[in-house]
Amino acid sequence: MAASTRRGRVRAGISVITRPEYGPGELNSRAYPLDDGKRDEECAGGIRAGAGRRRDVGREPGGGGEAKAGSDGDRRISRRTLLIGGTAAAVGTGLLARDQLGRTWWRLPGVEKPRKPGEVDFAGAEWIGASPANWRRADRPDDYAIDMVVVHVTQGSYRSTLKVFRDPAHQAATHYVVRGDGEVTQMIRELDVAFHAGNRAYNERSVGIEHVGWVDRPESFTEEMYRASARLTAGICARYDIPVDRKHIIGHVEVPGTDHTDPGRFWDWGKYLRLVREAGAAGAERKSGKAGKAEKAGKAGKAEKAGKAGAAKAGAEKETGKAARPER
Repeated sequence: MAASTRRGRVRAGISVITRPEYGPGELNSRAYPLDDGKRDEECAGGIRAGAGRRRDVGREPGGGGEAKAGSDGDRRISRRTLLIGGTAAAVGTGLLARDQLGRTWWRLPGVEKPRKPGEVDFAGAEWIGASPANWRRADRPDDYAIDMVVVHVTQGSYRSTLKVFRDPAHQAATHYVVRGDGEVTQMIRELDVAFHAGNRAYNERSVGIEHVGWVDRPESFTEEMYRASARLTAGICARYDIPVDRKHIIGHVEVPGTDHTDPGRFWDWGKYLRLVREAGAAGAERKSGKAGKAEKAGKAGKAEKAGKAGAAKAGAEKETGKAARPER
């Protein structure tokens, strides 16, 4: 996701960005390198590739570890707290912790949804997992409702994007990355909270999608990218009953408190929403068609079964009739 160039600077071949404070517990101001001291060859204007680095204070990377108190005094309740201290331990953490307790019931044994390593939420996506430090384990939408999709642009190559999202020091990543050739990579399950928006509330309620390209290069946004991303977003909207409009499908630039500009002025929102709606309609039609075929197959099966039963009955009656005839 692209950050404003006025905040960026290049120093000793390293693309560096300093960030102001976001909301409480979201991001601390610090500078960070793009790629192990080597500036990405495609990264221009001191703009770093990948999602904006941030801290989701109080997170438990990968769902493990003790709860940590953030600078805003927020306290998260860990699975261990629930198991050892139960509600009594949670009461002492105050009103914020009480709200958190209501969202962490799924951490109790046998409650969490089953997971399989490498499983994806979008058919055809390739799984390349982000570092557990760049997302927080959750059980959405049961603990946090999902009602938004956030569109990002990487401002860097596909390779550099994967590299930073797999780097635990980066502390940011999106759920998906879409390439110019239409290939989709999933890095975080939709169940979980990705650190991508620079705003904790938006992180908890959204799915983040990176698009490999540059905000000032309209040729980055290929037809294959638009269509693949539209199918992806349509599926997300269908799963969580999200309206397909600009209130619920937004750019990173629209997230409160951000200094990012992506997807930028060359992103064609009219075209994108049209493609999302078309993909959604096609998906619904396919689903309806499958249901219709299943219903027809069910009826055909019943008819065949009834026919066999009728034939068997007729055969039995015929045999009974023969047995009833007197010998001559």
